[in-house]
Amino acid sequence: MKYDVLIVGTGPAGIFTALELLRNNYGKKIMMIEQGRSLERRACAKFKTKDCAKCRPYCHITSGFSGAGAFSDGKLSLSYEVGGDLPDLIGSKVTQEIIDYTDKIYLDFGADEKIEGTENAEKIKDIRRRAIQSGLKLVDCPIRHLGTEKAREIYLQLQKYLIENGVEILYNTVCLDLNISGGECSGAKCADVSNLNKPIVINAEHIVVAAGRKGAHWLDKMCRIHNIDHKPGTVDIGVRVEVRNEIMEEVNELLYEAKLVGYPKPFKNKVRTFCQNPGGFVSQENYDDNLALVNGHSYKEIKSANTNIAILCSHNFSVPFNEPISYAQKVGKLANMLADGHILVQRYGDILDGKRTWANELELSNVRPTLKDAVAGDISAALPYRTLINILSFIQAMDKVVTGFASSETLLYAPEIKFYSNKIQMDDRFNTNIKNLHCLGDSSGWTRGLMMASVMGVLMGRYINSREL
Repeated sequence: MKYDVLIVGTGPAGIFTALELLRNNYGKKIMMIEQGRSLERRACAKFKTKDCAKCRPYCHITSGFSGAGAFSDGKLSLSYEVGGDLPDLIGSKVTQEIIDYTDKIYLDFGADEKIEGTENAEKIKDIRRRAIQSGLKLVDCPIRHLGTEKAREIYLQLQKYLIENGVEILYNTVCLDLNISGGECSGAKCADVSNLNKPIVINAEHIVVAAGRKGAHWLDKMCRIHNIDHKPGTVDIGVRVEVRNEIMEEVNELLYEAKLVGYPKPFKNKVRTFCQNPGGFVSQENYDDNLALVNGHSYKEIKSANTNIAILCSHNFSVPFNEPISYAQKVGKLANMLADGHILVQRYGDILDGKRTWANELELSNVRPTLKDAVAGDISAALPYRTLINILSFIQAMDKVVTGFASSETLLYAPEIKFYSNKIQMDDRFNTNIKNLHCLGDSSGWTRGLMMASVMGVLMGRYINSREL
C-alpha cells in the first residue's frame, strides 16, 4: 500500500493535518489509520448501564475518530499561553496567528460563537487580586466552549468532509511498528485489532504520528527502539476536584474556566488547575493494561449541580531515572487497585483527618458524586507524598480565591494523569532526526488539549503541501 502521506491517529492533530492539505489543494493520496472506530460507531456503554463496561480492545472514550476530544468537554483555549510548549518551538506570534486561523475553521464547522472570559474586566481583576494574595497566578485565556455533545457533532462533520474529499481512513487498525532503516522512515506496519498476526505495510513519503495522549506510551517505545531523539518531559499527576456549583458560581460566570498556577511550599513543584467543567460530570477513561483514569465532561444542555476541575502536580525527573510515563502508570495502577479497578473518591476533610471516606458518608454530604461508580476510599494511600502535599496546599490557596473550595465535603477523585511527558526533539517544521517522520499533538509532548494539537496539524499540512520541510 503506497500513499503520499500516512497519518497515524485521527485526533485533532491528525484531522487538521489532512484538512489543511485538502484546503490547500494537495491533490495526493492521504491515508489515516485509527485503532478505534469511526465517530458514529463510538458509544460508551456507561451512558446506559451506569457502570464502566471496560470495552475491549479499546475504550470508546479515548479511541476512535477525534480521539478523546469527541467525549471531552470540548474547550478551545484561544491563547498561545495555554496548551503546552508549542510557542517554544515555533514562536508565540506564529502560534497565536494559527490559533486564530484554526478557531475560524471550528466556527465554519459549527462551533458556538460565544467566547467565555472576555467580559466584566473589573470583576475578573478582583479574582486576580485574590489569586495574587494567595500566591497563585491567574492566566488570561479566552475559551470557546463546544460542549461534549456539540464537539461530537463538529467532529462528525469534519470526518464526513475528509472522507468525501478523498482521504482514506482505516479504522480498527493499530500501528504495530514504524519502518525505519538507515535514519529514514518509509512507512508503518499495521494490523486489524482483531488479527494482529496478519500485519500489512503502508508506505508513504511523509509519516505523521499523531497518536494523542492515549498513544504517548507507544510513541515512547518507538523512540527507544528506533533511536528517535527525545527527552523525558514533565508528567502531571493529580486529582479531579468536585464542588457544588454555588461555590464556583462567580468564577464560572466570569471566566468559565479559571486557569490558576502556583508553586506551593514546601516542595514548590508547579501545580495548576485544568479542564474546569461548570455543571459538569466526572467521568472515567480506560487506557491500556486496564488503567482507569478520571476526567471531566461538560455538556451544553445537560447540567449537574456540581463543578469539577483537575488539580495537577508536575514532576520532572533526571538521572538515573528517565521513564516518567511508566512512573505515572504505576501510580495510577496503585489507585485502581485500592478501588477494585474503579476510580477512588475521598472527601477533602477526611484526608485532613487521616481517615478514609465511606460510601454512607457521601450519601450524607452536600456534594454528591456525579461519577456514580467511584469507590469511596483513601487516595492518600495511593498518591505519592510529594504529590498529595502539593495538591492539599494548592487547595488551601484556592480557598482564598474561591471561598468554600476547601470545604470538608469537597470531593477528590484519583487518579488524574496526563500522558504527554515524552518530548520528541524536532525543528520548527516538525522534522525529527528520522527523515520523513513527524510527530504531532499530545503524544509528541509539545501540546496539551484540542486547540494546540489542531494548530500543529494545520502547520504540518502547510509544510507538507509547500514542501517547506
